[in-house]
Amino acid sequence: MNIFKLQVLSATLLTMGLISTQGFAADSVLPKNPEVQPQASQSVQPEIDKKTADAAAEKRKHLLADAQTAIAETEKALQALEENKSKEAVDALAVATGKLELVLARNPKLALAPVEVEIVTQDLLANRDTVKAVLKDARAALGNGEIQKARPLVANLASEIQLRTTNIPLATYPAAIKAITPLIDAGKIDEARVGLQATLNTLVITTDVIPLPKLRAEHLLREAQNLAEKKGRNKEENDQLARDVKGAHEQLQLAELLGYGKKKDYKAMYEQIDKIEKKSADGKSGIGWFDKIKKQLSDLI
Repeated sequence: MNIFKLQVLSATLLTMGLISTQGFAADSVLPKNPEVQPQASQSVQPEIDKKTADAAAEKRKHLLADAQTAIAETEKALQALEENKSKEAVDALAVATGKLELVLARNPKLALAPVEVEIVTQDLLANRDTVKAVLKDARAALGNGEIQKARPLVANLASEIQLRTTNIPLATYPAAIKAITPLIDAGKIDEARVGLQATLNTLVITTDVIPLPKLRAEHLLREAQNLAEKKGRNKEENDQLARDVKGAHEQLQLAELLGYGKKKDYKAMYEQIDKIEKKSADGKSGIGWFDKIKKQLSDLI
């Protein structure tokens, strides 16, 4: 599964969870209520949910227990400083430092130590004509120099799963918390508290983005392939095959509108879908028809 890689700084430690967002800007032409989606797209939702859960589970396998403890102890130290408990703060920082030393001893080249995962799903339940209308408004606003008017419009134009991993930056974090103890020993509690909070603010969040239209297209084409390879299909199966291929085409068109990939790549995939529709017409079956488009989808992002 190919994914975008993004990286931002976070001032807080995110928690695990699943969050669905469908908020639209007040001045957006996006509908207040979700628009009805094609049946083909709805049919693969269980597979989408499983894919999301599997991706999150894979991410969580790489979380480092010692790094998690280091964060917990850092927060414990900060709380102790808030309560003027200097000894408890120093003890907690000693534990945090020891845990990070273990992390680095196991992998000296590790730059980011993952400690937490959050899943955020933004599913744009709007048809292509609606998306085109929003894009038109956004471009018009940008053309008039109305950046703030365009920003919420563009912000809503996403349909994706985000896997956000919170990490400790090992190049700076261990040294930063070590520098806090001398301040506490010197009685500079306020300075130590500010420094410790600033250190927690340096946690790094890396975000893996999985476009939902692309994911749905992959599942629909997989179902279509199973039917296309079946000899002697009945009318119901032929109709289902046609719906799956059409649904995949529609999802790719939405992905293109939302900017997930380059336009030239979509043109090649549309050509492949046209070929599949012609090859599978009138109940014809065959093997290998989907190999090229599956490769194209895999390389898309």
